[in-house]
Amino acid sequence: MTDVDTSEDDADAPAWRRRAVSRSLNAARSRAEQRVQRFLDAAFELIDEKGTTEFTIQEVIDQSKQSLRGFYQYFDGKDELLLALFEETIRESTLDLELVIESVVDPLERLRVFTIRLHEWCDPSEKPRKRGTHNRRPIMEFSVQLAVDHPEQVKAAMAPISRMMVELVDAANAAEAIVVPDTRRAAALIQQTVMYSWFGNRLAESAHMRLTAEATWDFCLHGLGAGPSPSRSR
Repeated sequence: MTDVDTSEDDADAPAWRRRAVSRSLNAARSRAEQRVQRFLDAAFELIDEKGTTEFTIQEVIDQSKQSLRGFYQYFDGKDELLLALFEETIRESTLDLELVIESVVDPLERLRVFTIRLHEWCDPSEKPRKRGTHNRRPIMEFSVQLAVDHPEQVKAAMAPISRMMVELVDAANAAEAIVVPDTRRAAALIQQTVMYSWFGNRLAESAHMRLTAEATWDFCLHGLGAGPSPSRSR
């Protein structure tokens, strides 16, 4: 019995062959997804245990009970694994953010609850389990380095949240709850302020100087309250 010619056009292949190939590919894909998930679960478990991303690939392999060869079949190295953990955290946060605005009707209130919940996800000083299945603090702290080393991948992972922020600012602006000349720029400023306010909190001299989610939202909403700059009034 000869090997199946996989180069044959699927459209011309008999139905039985298409079904057989599809089952084979689906089974292989399922096995690969399960193996990758075991590596991710193992890495998350180590982060929960250590409270840091300072673990070795060998520790992930031992924890997952898989092989070094298997690890490098799916990841180029530790950075790519951490990027996958970051993407999983963002995926989980996106689902939660969608849920939190689902029942809110008022455009400005939708923007407010979204902004505050995003702050809760991003601020690593929050309790580890307040948002998310795993301790997200080490992941969010390492996200700064990921953004430097892998900007395009981080941008792609953040795209759903960025898109939601733009849509919410657009809606609030259309309802005249806010007045901004460039909603995409305003959305980017809010997102960046919220996502990295935790970094400034790490430098605060005392606890009362830390920026809370509400305080961050209030600043994003009202800004400095100044009039137009001389250069813009001309």
